[in-house]
Amino acid sequence: MRRDTFLKSMAALAAAGALPLPALAAANVKMMIPANPGGGWDSTGRALGKALQDAGVASSVTFENKGGAAGAIGLAQFANATKGDPNALMVMGAVMLGGIIQTRPPVGLDKVTPIARLTTEYNVFVLPANSPFKTMADVVAQLKKDPGSVKWGGGSRGSTEHIAIAMLAREVGVDPTRINYVPFRGGGEATAAILGGNVTVGGSGYSEFEQYITAGKMKAIGVTSATRIKGVNVPTMKEQGFNVELGNWRGVYAAGGITPEQRKALTDMIVKATKSKAWAEALEKNGWTPAVLTGKDFDNFVDDSFASLRATMVKSGMI
Repeated sequence: MRRDTFLKSMAALAAAGALPLPALAAANVKMMIPANPGGGWDSTGRALGKALQDAGVASSVTFENKGGAAGAIGLAQFANATKGDPNALMVMGAVMLGGIIQTRPPVGLDKVTPIARLTTEYNVFVLPANSPFKTMADVVAQLKKDPGSVKWGGGSRGSTEHIAIAMLAREVGVDPTRINYVPFRGGGEATAAILGGNVTVGGSGYSEFEQYITAGKMKAIGVTSATRIKGVNVPTMKEQGFNVELGNWRGVYAAGGITPEQRKALTDMIVKATKSKAWAEALEKNGWTPAVLTGKDFDNFVDDSFASLRATMVKSGMI
């Protein structure tokens, strides 16, 4: 067979999804992380990149961080720059949905292609080690006395920690619109603000604060899970009398305009990556709960998540 004929045949097979995964993954995978370094999306994206390589389905992975507006800035850049690119991926999750609901950006998730949900994690609220408060009850008492005096630090507006704080305010009879919430573009910025005492309370996924909690630099006072996180001695909000339960899931999307065959190939790559040793180590290290969901089930999950988050945000006075 002539070389040019052979190459055309291989290209046709790749487009049809007929080649084995390593052949499809020969090109560099480009990973958009729509947040600044140091946060949950950043750690998820980089762990996924390592897992893709560990599983042998990607030869290399490059990363780009673009934070702001609950991921909407990175989403817009990703959608506009990668249309039709079968090697482009973007980390996203519940935080992005909340931001889209609240700000209605010009570029939404309809411009990109859903691939998979990866993990679920719950938010933990922490105090700086030298805080005059000791418990969530202490914080709530001050919140009820003077809502503006309690400065909450977390992810972008519409993030799961922001929603959980609004739920807490409503639960204890405080107008959610009076919350003094300070959004940060990445977990690194939020962590610095908490350690520096620039916010009263910080909120994010447990994995982002674990090293500081273990080192005694932060005090964890509540987690938004239904039951205590295994191996973590932090009381849930519910057991302290506050009906606040909210999970923070993370997933991955691909570029818009790819073919169904290319979407399947990327989905197969992600599933194989989640079965790798590197991914298992990331789950263990970060305390993430595996929650892989793909195909139509993931499509429906995102639609349902939009509806439930919108209802929660309306009920909590956020929109």
